[in-house]
Amino acid sequence: MPETPKIVCNNIWKIFGTYPERTLETIDRSLSRAEVQEQTGHVIAVKDVSFQINTGETFVVMGLSGSGKSTLVRCISRLINPTAGEMIIDGEDIMNYNEAQLTELRRFRMSMVFQHFGLFPHRKVIDNISFGLEIRGVAKQERREKATQVLEKVGLHGWADHYPRELSGGMQQRVGLARAMAVDPEILIFDEPFSALDPLIRREMQDELIKIQSEVQKTMIFITHDFLEAIKMGDHIAIMKDGEISQIGTPEEIVANPVDDYVRAFTEDVPRYKVLSVGKIMRAATDATRSNDAQKVSEDAKLDSLIDISIAANGPLAVVDSDNQIVGEIDQSMILKAMDTRS
Repeated sequence: MPETPKIVCNNIWKIFGTYPERTLETIDRSLSRAEVQEQTGHVIAVKDVSFQINTGETFVVMGLSGSGKSTLVRCISRLINPTAGEMIIDGEDIMNYNEAQLTELRRFRMSMVFQHFGLFPHRKVIDNISFGLEIRGVAKQERREKATQVLEKVGLHGWADHYPRELSGGMQQRVGLARAMAVDPEILIFDEPFSALDPLIRREMQDELIKIQSEVQKTMIFITHDFLEAIKMGDHIAIMKDGEISQIGTPEEIVANPVDDYVRAFTEDVPRYKVLSVGKIMRAATDATRSNDAQKVSEDAKLDSLIDISIAANGPLAVVDSDNQIVGEIDQSMILKAMDTRS
């Protein structure tokens, strides 16, 4: 069964300036962002971007500061209105929504988690978490029960009646995550949520979100400027530069086949053997491998999981597909070569 797109962006443009629509109509679209700004005084923040996000996946938008990633994601909720293009959610172009429809979209179907926690200092943790439910008009007892359930899910048992000032930065971000989840949205948007945290806490929060996503299977959009975070969090990654998407793919596709020097620069320090699967580097199976009852490994297995197995094996490992059919072979020398980031 094909995956179902939850969000489809078609030819999205966002131009900042006095006359954005007129500028889009008249500019030479092959010009760079800098050239357009020099000629017109307008800034192209997002340039003709198209992609789709499947239901239940984590889609990462990454790039350096000023690449357009935050502007693009704000266009998805129309916190920023695109200059042109289609923004389709569940088959409906929300560019046609009026203010009441947009309010309903943001209040009932979509939540955001920001880098800055934005907690209410005068409200206890439980009341911060239940704020979105309060805005919806949910009764106090019901919203407290729901908030308590989410509190447990993000690992803050026992902290319901504390105030934000009594929590560490990592704990405050957990409250922000719980507040977004309490309204049970279909879409969760994260704008560099962990970038202000210490490295150890950041990794802990990444692991926590991955665990939660495995349980709730929401459609998540995650913004980051950190490629290691992107490949850890994302099912698919869109890498942006100067308002355009340079490449979209799975972490494995991007690490294995960067399309240009800009993308390649992000991948240089990535441990390739932790990202690449057997199927990406296997060779054709020989008759000997097919007939010698060689140990079998899945084509989807990551290389780092096979290091010990390949050392212990007497010969090549047989690579099998989802139907347990041999589709190739791999040996220790191939794995060790792939582990060399220079290869």
